[in-house]
Amino acid sequence: MLTGKVLRQIAKTTNAQFNWSEQFKIIGPLTNPTAHGGKASDAFHLVIPSLPGYGFSGKPTTTGWDPARIARAWAVLMERLGYAQFVAQGGDWGGMVTDVMGSQAPTGLLGIHVNWPFAVPPEIDGAIQTGKPLPADLSADERRATEQLGFFYKKGVGYALEMANRPQTMVAIADSPVGLAAWYLDHDARSLEMIVRVFDGQREGLTRDDILDNITLTWVTNTAVSSARIYWENKFGFFAPKGVDIPVAVSAFPDEVCTVPRSWAERAYPKLIHYNKLETGGHFAAWEQPDLLSAELRAAFRTLR
Repeated sequence: MLTGKVLRQIAKTTNAQFNWSEQFKIIGPLTNPTAHGGKASDAFHLVIPSLPGYGFSGKPTTTGWDPARIARAWAVLMERLGYAQFVAQGGDWGGMVTDVMGSQAPTGLLGIHVNWPFAVPPEIDGAIQTGKPLPADLSADERRATEQLGFFYKKGVGYALEMANRPQTMVAIADSPVGLAAWYLDHDARSLEMIVRVFDGQREGLTRDDILDNITLTWVTNTAVSSARIYWENKFGFFAPKGVDIPVAVSAFPDEVCTVPRSWAERAYPKLIHYNKLETGGHFAAWEQPDLLSAELRAAFRTLR
């Protein structure tokens, strides 16, 4: 979560499939912007809570830690830390928790930013999943988004369904470092393609050490299985709008699972204060493109200071 003087606090929820080590690269640019080409007035305080069951967070011993409960816990956390006003940001499961926080609109939450927006119109989502005809008047961006969604439902959602149905049987990935690496690296097609290029020696947003550090943190904390439980706990759709009525900012990365068009974002978020379609970057934006995401957050929340 972001916060600060007349800075702002950012409640910056970690992503899944991985863990909070993805957020390391944005700490400097957001807390000390003058050292990274920004202005002092762009500085934030950062609160980066790790999802239950991930990394060094405790492993839930009871059921019920779904995105709604986590969102409520983050609001309590910010209150206990003494932040009367703050904004929230997230992608992947962090995006889900942030979006739910937006729908809950707890006291003090001024607005949210997501790089995994929940904005696919229900009639579009339904048509893609059932094979019914799509509207004939889709724009180019809308058409591309429907193609991305179609690919995801046919080729990409299997890992999520496995964890949603039988998270406790994922013991193989907790018993083998190679198994864990294989499972984590094959999260989505575009991220895997990028990771393969990194290991082939190409310069990308990530390094080999970035990737190995991330997997190692899950291995040494033995959180491979516990981090899968949120898929079982979750009852929200992966792309469905939730009726968020507070200010929202959206950054649309081209290699995201679904690059949400502006038209869909405006429909899902009636108080959309920022939308930007970027030229590079994918699902794990804070990890892959920290400078771009940091610039997006500065621009997105500037009107809320």
